[in-house]
Amino acid sequence: MKRRITLIQRVDAGFDPQQAVLTASSLSIRGLDAAREDRITIGLDKLPEEASFITPPPLSTRFASSASLQFYTHLPSIKHLVEYIQNTVCDQSRTDGPECHTRADALLSADSVDIDYDSSSHALTVSGLWTSPPTGGWTDQFQTPASDADQIEFGLLGAEAGLEPEEIKMGGLLAVVGQDKKLKPTMFSFPSRHQPLTEPSSYTVSFAPPTGLHPTMSISMPRSSLKRPPAPSDATCALHTYLTLPSTIFGDQYQLATTDPLFLESHKLVALRALAGEMDLEAPDWVVQRWGSNWLLELTTPPETEDVASIPDPSNWTSTIPLHLRYLPPSETGHRTAHVPWPVVFWACTTEDDTKMGINPFDRSNLGWDSLFGPRTLFYQLQPAGDRLVEEIDVPVLRLTGDGYFQGKHIELGTCVVISLGFMWVLWRLVCVAWPSGAGSKRAETAHNKKEE
Repeated sequence: MKRRITLIQRVDAGFDPQQAVLTASSLSIRGLDAAREDRITIGLDKLPEEASFITPPPLSTRFASSASLQFYTHLPSIKHLVEYIQNTVCDQSRTDGPECHTRADALLSADSVDIDYDSSSHALTVSGLWTSPPTGGWTDQFQTPASDADQIEFGLLGAEAGLEPEEIKMGGLLAVVGQDKKLKPTMFSFPSRHQPLTEPSSYTVSFAPPTGLHPTMSISMPRSSLKRPPAPSDATCALHTYLTLPSTIFGDQYQLATTDPLFLESHKLVALRALAGEMDLEAPDWVVQRWGSNWLLELTTPPETEDVASIPDPSNWTSTIPLHLRYLPPSETGHRTAHVPWPVVFWACTTEDDTKMGINPFDRSNLGWDSLFGPRTLFYQLQPAGDRLVEEIDVPVLRLTGDGYFQGKHIELGTCVVISLGFMWVLWRLVCVAWPSGAGSKRAETAHNKKEE
């Protein structure tokens, strides 16, 4: 097992050498004001049998011919995952069982948790990211692993301005606990697809009430957040949003893919760039087999000639996306809740052909939307201005119990009665049509026989 702890300090954060002390058997840190990432890489042979006895289909030989696979579900908490790690992985460890429990509990406060599997090296990687330190800063101690097969890597880094616009420059201290005698200074740089914006840029997402069965998603951004990113001057930049919609809600691909300028202008959209997933417009939610759909749309931005600084209190720039709810299963209350995650909003800038894009060890790849652009695309993300990045929509459904006539059993009985009456009416009309025809043909036959006589 290999563990890597990376702390990245802000430019204005102070550092005292006594805050990171390395000895022959341990490393101690105290009061560090930095963002932190803990990454643990475990071999397949170290995993519990419950998780490693079989190779799932996405990780088989077919995976080489598939670009990516995606799945979305609403998960309010990872408490059950933490308990699973403690009960299976930590309880099997004889040396660092208590420390393993503590590290697993820390995942509950992480801003993001990534679980990746490398089919070539047969290794599972679990990463936790904390963008801000706890009160008093990071204080921890890392002991030399008891097994020679285990390793703890530590890095304390800070970002500096790169020589090129697409370049990130890092410098700081590195060490391997139990192997290095002192912290080693380092400095390196690399091109990065994900770049920071020079000014804070944010956005909010909402649904205008009442939502009904055709809610409209509103993405609001301050006009000051929509300045062109600091990309190379010859780069072409466009603002995009990437929606991840569960099966309960969907977009109309024919409506969003329109080229009608009036529709696009009214919603502040440029075009629908990509879509994937469930696209059935009529199926109810209990019939849909796939988890949902993804949508990549290009958004319009204010004209470049508009002087934002001259406006005392500029209003928000809002793009709207019309969506539709599926029919959901009935409930006892007559309502169900649809959870819609906030979309991602970002700038995508295509760079010149000779831009060298290397491998950034800190980049998160396979995000779903990054693979929809070329390898020489720079991304500048806007930050969501919210604590809980999920919108809840109250959906009216059939009520199973309660007072009134609009109940499940009453509607079922009424449906059967209406169908029966309709069937009887159709039979009656057929009889009414057939009876005169039969009587008329019989009279005509009688008259014909009389003429022959």
